[in-house]
Parts: sequence; structure tokens; C-alpha cells
Amino acid sequence: MASKYQVDIEIDKLTRSIENLITGDSFKTEILLLSGNDLKQLKKTDWLFDWKSEARNKDKLIYKLVIVYNSQVIQGLISMQDKGDHIFMHLIESNKFNRGFQKGVFRSARQSCSICL
Repeated sequence: MASKYQVDIEIDKLTRSIENLITGDSFKTEILLLSGNDLKQLKKTDWLFDWKSEARNKDKLIYKLVIVYNSQVIQGLISMQDKGDHIFMHLIESNKFNRGFQKGVFRSARQSCSICL
């Protein structure tokens, strides 16, 4: 049975960094497991999804995308689950300050997804 949901995205560039779209500066990134302390510091106003609720599901792992040497500033989050024969991505989101093309912002959600692939 075909799904009634479709994903329509364009991947314009695969990199191993976050890129500032205004300056072209590139920052090396890493994906780290979200800690309990990280979770406590998340502000609801910075995220569209309820990441604290997502973290309560012990079958899912949440990872954060950060700039190397600046792991306290979370650029994006991804929730994943190992289904045995595949990895299921439940949620993926950029931090509020990384949303919107008009701002010349970083490529964080696309970066998170490309690293996971």
C-alpha cells in the first residue's frame, strides 16, 4: 500500500560542515548523543517539536548536531530508532536560529540528515 505522505526536499550540497550562507564560512560539525543536561537546557521557544516528550521514549535515541569545539550550542536535533533491518528517523529539526533562507543561515537539518545517511 502506498503511503499518503510524501517528502519533497532538495539536497543542494553535501558537506561535512555547517556553512554560513552569507559569508560562506564553513564550520566542522559532529553528531553527539543528546545528554540529560542538554535536554534540560532546551527551550521550548527554540524548537517546534517537543523534544522532552520524544526523549521519554526509550526506544529512540536523540542526537545533536554541534560545531566542533562548541558542543553547548545545539544547531539541530534528530530522533532515530534502530528497527533491526533499518534505521527510522522520527524527527529532525534545526534550531530556531537556523531556520529561514532569507536570513542566510546555516545548513543544519540537511547536514544532520546527510550525516545519518
